[in-house]
Amino acid sequence: MNVFVVNYPLKYFTERIGGEQVRVTFPAPLDVDPAYWVPDIAAITEYQQADLIVLNGAGYAKWVEKVSLPRARTVNTSRRFKDRYIILEGAVTHSHGPKGEHAHGDVAFTTWLDFRLAARQAEATAEALSRKLPEHRETFTKNLASLQDELKALDSAARKLVGKNRDRPLVVSHPVYDYLARAYGMNIRSVHWEPDEVPDGRQWMELQEILREHAADWMLWEGAPDPETVSKLKSIGITSVVFDPCGNVPELGNFLSVMEQNIRNLEDVYGPINKNKE
Repeated sequence: MNVFVVNYPLKYFTERIGGEQVRVTFPAPLDVDPAYWVPDIAAITEYQQADLIVLNGAGYAKWVEKVSLPRARTVNTSRRFKDRYIILEGAVTHSHGPKGEHAHGDVAFTTWLDFRLAARQAEATAEALSRKLPEHRETFTKNLASLQDELKALDSAARKLVGKNRDRPLVVSHPVYDYLARAYGMNIRSVHWEPDEVPDGRQWMELQEILREHAADWMLWEGAPDPETVSKLKSIGITSVVFDPCGNVPELGNFLSVMEQNIRNLEDVYGPINKNKE
């Protein structure tokens, strides 16, 4: 079955669940954020002709709201937990340098960073596949169970880790960690910095303003930040650590291995999990 998806987590979930019964296409280029990518007419036509279109929902990939997609062949994997969407105070527009400007809308969309919600998205994907290929329902159900066990393990690890010190203040480099913070009780404040760009004077002033009331000594990044930025943050007592949301295909590994590495990176912030007593 020919399946098109709008981000990498859904590609990973669909491939894990569907196995050899699916051919999953995720056409966004590797060097863009799929949340803001707009496919050309040719790519939209391919989406429209797919046997199944797997969407993230929560305002992710807004281009889907502007084109006609076959409803009977489309699944919004977060529709069943719309009541769990995080509503933001307002749109924030900022620049990605040569990549241009984009706005973070009024709904947070990185739902999969709450691993319990990710498991529900995987479940919605499995149900959609089973409706299309009912003769393979048993296989899809078995594969889903295996994936959900792994997502449950990630969820448990994150809860144990952050539970050590939920009050610890952190700064995050981008407003993409809302579901992560809510699910695991993280105390975060966000700026709008890009890993491959050195912040300007205005951005450093913004950070200093945050630090006056939010005394963070750690900063979470989507990717490895520029060494100059790392050094300057270190000079004011802030250590950088990567937590990759993994919206696009990673250079190494897969969704599970990236999230496992994210958890290990958080151990630098909160301390090793195995020293925590439940």
